[in-house]
Amino acid sequence: MSIQVEDPRVIEFDVRTDEMLVNMGPQHPSTHGVLRLLLRTDGEVVHEVTPHIGYLHRCAEKIGENLSPPQWIPYTDRMDYLAGMNMNLGFALATEKLIGMEVPEKAMTLRVMIAELGRIASHLVGMGAYGLDLGSFSPFLYAFREREIILDLFEEVCGARLTYSYITVGGATHDLPASINIPPGLASLTGRDPHEHVSWMEATEMFLDWLEPRILEYHTLLTENSIFIKRTASIGELSREDAISYGCTGPVLRGSGVDHDLRRDGESIYTRMYEGYEYEIPVAPFAKAPPEAVLGDNWCRFYVRMMEVVQSIGLVRQAIAKYPTAAGEYRVPFKLNTKLPSAECYLETECPRGQMGFHLVGDGKAAPLRARAKSSCFCNLSVTADLCRGCLLADIPSIVGSLDVVMGEIDR
Repeated sequence: MSIQVEDPRVIEFDVRTDEMLVNMGPQHPSTHGVLRLLLRTDGEVVHEVTPHIGYLHRCAEKIGENLSPPQWIPYTDRMDYLAGMNMNLGFALATEKLIGMEVPEKAMTLRVMIAELGRIASHLVGMGAYGLDLGSFSPFLYAFREREIILDLFEEVCGARLTYSYITVGGATHDLPASINIPPGLASLTGRDPHEHVSWMEATEMFLDWLEPRILEYHTLLTENSIFIKRTASIGELSREDAISYGCTGPVLRGSGVDHDLRRDGESIYTRMYEGYEYEIPVAPFAKAPPEAVLGDNWCRFYVRMMEVVQSIGLVRQAIAKYPTAAGEYRVPFKLNTKLPSAECYLETECPRGQMGFHLVGDGKAAPLRARAKSSCFCNLSVTADLCRGCLLADIPSIVGSLDVVMGEIDR
C-alpha cells in the first residue's frame, strides 16, 4: 500500500478580492440599446446581474388612447424599430379582430411577403451585431450589406427605410410597385444595370437568389467558427422549464427546445395568412450542433435565427408566386373616424424576437379607451439574472446578445 504525501514545496494562495458593483450600460455598445445592467462582481466572476430599464420610455400606450388605430401605426414602428413591418402587422391584426374586419387574400399574401422580409432584415442585424459583440467585425459589414438591399426594397413600396407605417388596418397603404429601378446595392452585387426597370417582385427574387448562397458563408464566419463556438456553446444555458416559466418566446424559447410558433399555433386571424405555405419551425437541439453545445445555450439561440432566415426566404418566394393570382385588393378602406365597438380584444403575433401582443378596449369612439402592448423582449430579458449568475465578465455580452433584445419594444 502506497501513501501519497503532499509536496511541501507546493503552496496554495487564496487570492481574495472585494465585491464590486459595476455598471454595464446604458451607454455600453453591447447592451443593444439604452439598457443598464448592474453587475455584482468578485474579480472576473459575476455573482448577480440586475437589468434596469426605463431609459427610453416614450408613453406610446397612453398616446395610443388618444389616436385612432391608423394614426397609432407609426408608434408601433418605433417599438421594435428593427422589425417595424412586423409591429405594424400585429397591431393592424388586433384592430381587425376588434372590429371584425375580413382582409382579402391579396392583402394577406402581401403581408406575408413583407413581414418575412422584415424577419430576414431583423435577423441579419441580430447576426451581425452578435458577431460584433464577440469581436468579429466582418460579419457585421456583410449583414448590413444585405439588409441595406431589403431597406431599398421597403423604400420602394412605402418611401421609408426604418419606420414604415406600411402595413395598416385593412391591408397595406399601397400596392407593390409595378416597375422600379434595380436597387444600387443589388445591381452592384449582381452586375446588373442600376437603371434597368423591373417589377418589385422581380427585384426581390433577384435579391433572394443572391442571398441564399450567402447563408453558408455566414455559417463559416460565425456558426462554425471555433472561437465563436467557445464564446457561445455551453454558456447561458436556459432550460426548457425555465424558458416556459419566464414566459420566453420566439428564438429564445425555441432555442431551449420548445416547439411553439404563432404562425402555426396562434389564432386563426393570424394563422390563416400562412395557410397553404410550406415551411418548418427551427427548434433545438440541432443535428449540426458542435459537440460543445448544449440545449438552450447561446449557440442554440443564435442558430435558430440563422435557420429562420432560410425558412423566411422560402416563405417570401411562395408569396411572390401566389400574389399575381390572389383574390381581392391590397386593402379594405378604413376611415380615421370609424367608431370602435364597445368590446375588447387581445392578439399576439410571431415577431422576430418573439410573441408581441396588443390589447385594445373600445368604447364607441374612434380612439380606443385602452391600448396596451405586451413585449416579447421584456420576458426574454427577465432571464438575464439567472443566465449570468456565476459567469465571467466577458460572457455578459455573449449572453445578453443571444437574447437579441430591442429596448424600444420594452420601454414603449
